[in-house]
Amino acid sequence: MSASLVPWQRASKRYRFINAQIIDTKDAQVYKNCSIDIADGVIRRLSRHAEATAVNNDAMQWSQNEDITLVNLEGKYVLPGLIDCHVHLAMPPGEEGLRETLTQDANTSLLRQPWLAMQMLDRGFTTIRDCGGANLALKTAFDQGLYPGPRLFISGHAISQTGGHGDVRTSRDQSYACCGGNVNNIGRIADGPDQCMYAAREELRQGADFLKIVVSGGVISPTDRLVNLQYAPEEIRAFTKVAKDAGTYVTAHAYTPAAIQNAISNGVHGIEHGNLIDKPTAAMMAEKGVFLTPTLVTYKAMASKEFAGFLPPAIAAKNIEVLQAGFQSVQLASDAGVTMVFGTDLVGPLQVKQSEEFSLRNQAGQTAAQILQAATINGAKLLQHEDKLGRIKEGYFADLLILNASPLDNIEVLCQPQKHILAVLKAGKVMTSRWSKLKSDADNTTMIE
Repeated sequence: MSASLVPWQRASKRYRFINAQIIDTKDAQVYKNCSIDIADGVIRRLSRHAEATAVNNDAMQWSQNEDITLVNLEGKYVLPGLIDCHVHLAMPPGEEGLRETLTQDANTSLLRQPWLAMQMLDRGFTTIRDCGGANLALKTAFDQGLYPGPRLFISGHAISQTGGHGDVRTSRDQSYACCGGNVNNIGRIADGPDQCMYAAREELRQGADFLKIVVSGGVISPTDRLVNLQYAPEEIRAFTKVAKDAGTYVTAHAYTPAAIQNAISNGVHGIEHGNLIDKPTAAMMAEKGVFLTPTLVTYKAMASKEFAGFLPPAIAAKNIEVLQAGFQSVQLASDAGVTMVFGTDLVGPLQVKQSEEFSLRNQAGQTAAQILQAATINGAKLLQHEDKLGRIKEGYFADLLILNASPLDNIEVLCQPQKHILAVLKAGKVMTSRWSKLKSDADNTTMIE
């Protein structure tokens, strides 16, 4: 697309990073004295150990080329960009309570979302998977560089049955829309196989990368219980049929063993939350290769004194139940060999706590290596982009973090991005920099002599 059509889209610069310590999350190793060549938003060349010496010498010979930016990363670490596989951009901060956050004006929400996405990018999340609310226009704006934001994979609206977790109406709300037409900021309602297929096709038509459905009760929904089973097998099969025909997958919000098994038995590829999982269900997930996205931090944040009053009392009681079970669920899934990804599921003012999920996963028994894999290579697999995302390899997108400490040694490093993340690159562009030796590419100011 020409510059005249999208004047806000900047060309990627060419970088050569030398003397870097690369963190390979697949094998949990640090490779020292490495060089990384970046051009057109992609890692063009990667040299390790002895190979790097010749490359470094070569770099010094042509570093005067004004098209090449040479950066010495001696003493610094390079990590693949992080992937958060469960966010809700359509529930940004700006409202006082949960009800106001859920029902905020759609235009107001949309105008707040680029700011929220930039905060996520600033924390090192170069890719996010939105599980209800973000739309194609926002995704395109990030892709084209109109706004600085992460790579965005979207489900469109999360699809719920009437009275399910995605139905934000209260018991006193008598509003009704036929034919699956009730739509809110993050979800839509569909009942029966025909409506389910229609809703799924509509979300895909509007740019969804995958489908998100709701098959159990939830914490913040006003009219259901956690143990509720939502969607009959034939309805779930309607969703998975549409997704399979479109070459994508369905992920499902589910807490209980019954809900998780109902989803998996009918073709669902991923489970969101899974706090009340048991050993047989975890074994079933592992056997079928179903992904799990735990989201411990949202329950911890909602229960904290800092956000006291954000939840109504009845919802706060449900939150305590899943909070206590969440840590055990991560250990059960890990023991069973379930592939877990990194997710947060934060809403409204709680979004600021995103990076704390790293610490909570560690408290739940995961090692730093396991947590980093969840936030990189496992997330890339779930997104079906494992050939471009999640690792520092030739041919992969140049989505990188430059750090002053290794999260392999201490995962808490990622809980303090303002202190430890020196720079964030997405597609070879320096999106944010706290380091004096590397200028942000977002600074487009032309200096006058």
